[in-house]
Amino acid sequence: MHIALPRIGLWVAGIDLLPTAETADLAAEAESLGYGALWLSEGLVRDPFMQAATLLNATKSLVLGTGIAVIWGRHPRNIRMQTRALLDAHPGRFVLGLGTSHARVVEDVLGLTYERPLATLRAHLDRLDEPDPILALANVTSDAPVAPRVLAALGPKALALARDRAAGAFTYLTTPEHTAQARAILGPDRALIVEQSVIAATLPDEAKTLARQHIASYLAAAPYRATWQRLGFTDHDLADGGSDRLVTTLVAIGEDEIARRVHAHLEAGADHVCLQALSPNLGTAPLNQWRALALRT
Repeated sequence: MHIALPRIGLWVAGIDLLPTAETADLAAEAESLGYGALWLSEGLVRDPFMQAATLLNATKSLVLGTGIAVIWGRHPRNIRMQTRALLDAHPGRFVLGLGTSHARVVEDVLGLTYERPLATLRAHLDRLDEPDPILALANVTSDAPVAPRVLAALGPKALALARDRAAGAFTYLTTPEHTAQARAILGPDRALIVEQSVIAATLPDEAKTLARQHIASYLAAAPYRATWQRLGFTDHDLADGGSDRLVTTLVAIGEDEIARRVHAHLEAGADHVCLQALSPNLGTAPLNQWRALALRT
């Protein structure tokens, strides 16, 4: 299924920590600034599908996507019902992003066992694509719209699964080099959505500290480590909170560098780049950065 997305969007973490009315205002401002899509992380205190409904109601044309909703603990039928409700109310404005996340989230937060993630995701997709058994029992044929689906994918096998079982892939904390590799695996007719972590309108020393804190929070996650090592980063780069080379390669600092990095991803084959403007406090919207970047991208 084709996904119609603008070139630039926003990715936000922890927006559900804010009061509902404030999140609606933020979405409306993002739309007014010219961003065409807003991607939500897995929810911290609110379900991302419910949060998407709030933000869709507050905007006119903004596309909302889960970037990504974690499959562990979510029944495929519930996902079908939630996406159906969102698309019934807002046709063409919701993209379903799914993924397996990593052990720290699945085991430490959800209390579930993280094992065989690709096989688990494949089985989840099988269930998601099955005819709804309750509708079948009621002898009802549904012609409800189906949400375009993208899969979180970093490694070659995950990207191949996204090519074969989804409308595209969602990558996170990678480089334009990885974007080119992902495009080669996906082929020309699958969407490639790339997250780019950025820091704008911040003093250089403070920006580098914030960028290092952000990267350090992912250093223990095996999928990211494996991806960075495939891109040529060494054990030295992954030690002690991450090397300067790792941090500055993954986080674009300063408006000129952000514009250059976005262009590089698009040239490498990205269809859509979503900017994650980093903030020292989770749940605080980086509005000043959104406004500054809207003028440059």
